[in-house]
Amino acid sequence: MSADTLRIAAWYARTRLLRFRDRAALERYQRRRVAKHLRFLARRSPWYARLLPRPFAELPLMDKRTMMADFDDLVTVDVDRDEALALAIEAERTRRFDATLGGCSIGLSSGTSGHRGMFLTSATERAQWAGTMLAKTLPHLRGQRIALFLRAGGDLYDTVGSRAVRFEYFDTFEPVEQHLARLEGLSPTVLVGPPSVLRGIADEVSAGRLRIAPEKVYSVAEVLTPLDEARLREGLGVGVIHQIYQCTEGFLGCTCEHGTLHLNEDVVLVEREHLDERRFVPIVTDFMRRTQPIVRYRMGDVLLLRDDPCPCGSVFTALERIEGREDDVLHLASGEGGVVSVYPDLVARAVVYADGVEEYRVVQASPRLLRIHLEPLSPHVVESVTTELAALLEAQGAEGVTFDFQPYLHDPTRKLRRVERL
Repeated sequence: MSADTLRIAAWYARTRLLRFRDRAALERYQRRRVAKHLRFLARRSPWYARLLPRPFAELPLMDKRTMMADFDDLVTVDVDRDEALALAIEAERTRRFDATLGGCSIGLSSGTSGHRGMFLTSATERAQWAGTMLAKTLPHLRGQRIALFLRAGGDLYDTVGSRAVRFEYFDTFEPVEQHLARLEGLSPTVLVGPPSVLRGIADEVSAGRLRIAPEKVYSVAEVLTPLDEARLREGLGVGVIHQIYQCTEGFLGCTCEHGTLHLNEDVVLVEREHLDERRFVPIVTDFMRRTQPIVRYRMGDVLLLRDDPCPCGSVFTALERIEGREDDVLHLASGEGGVVSVYPDLVARAVVYADGVEEYRVVQASPRLLRIHLEPLSPHVVESVTTELAALLEAQGAEGVTFDFQPYLHDPTRKLRRVERL
């Protein structure tokens, strides 16, 4: 057994065994881990050495732009930003993701914030991530065959794979049709991918061109909308579409067996920048990441708190859903010359209520114009969507907003954003 495999197994066991009696016990654990992490950064990160011992709550918020601008001072290893970025871009171009620099794996962010990001992870951090991820998503490993439809692969899955669990990576830059034979040959017990890709797989199953019956399906990388969730449950024959809330900034959350999305607060500390009583933008501190510190990193996502406890009994924060990007909250004209905010999830749910919609995107072009891309673009569907969206906007206080209906198109090489503000 390799050293990497041993590290993964150790973190798998640690994650499975770590339990908290109540919320207070979790918060004490987080304070200890954050304090230890900051002591390390004071010694190893020039950027944080200049700021500490300033109290944690007074540390500046981090974002992708600052991270990239101050990269060389932030990281705790001797890796040059420009050299690392060139290597990451070459990996994207060749679709080979096994290159390392200074012992670190390098990747580009696939996020939607409009700024290119880059992440570094050490071998130890990759093992920690793998062990933690497996423990939270696959409590029973033996016999699992896992199909991963991802933008970027790497050698980590080969390291984790064994006779007990098998991983197969499928590049989402290639059409789904090119993967069907290999996917059917794998006969996955677990299927992982973005909702837009999973929809294509579900359509192939429904049409009888693909014979697979996964026991568990995980949505990653894109917001899981009600339309996608319903179609995936029906097409893939599963009762729950699980979610993994994973991004460049860390492994932030995953669903329990009840299908509730919980934050991984044994790995990250999440402060809340409240937008209203239940909605908030997360500010993340990953106290496991040492190579590239993630401390008080302001995410661009809008999260909605669950309004009642999850039946699973976890002390971790329970979410109703990820509503989308903060940048994609629609800002529409109101009747008094002002602007009203309409959350992406409300728009997505209004479209779902319409009759006959198979695919859609809603793009705000201006405060008074929404471009609505539909499939099918039939008079009946257009009328139904118009009725539902008009009712929503009236209820939200928007006035004078017109709709421009266009055919639905999707670039499979880009993350699908169902609701977007340009």
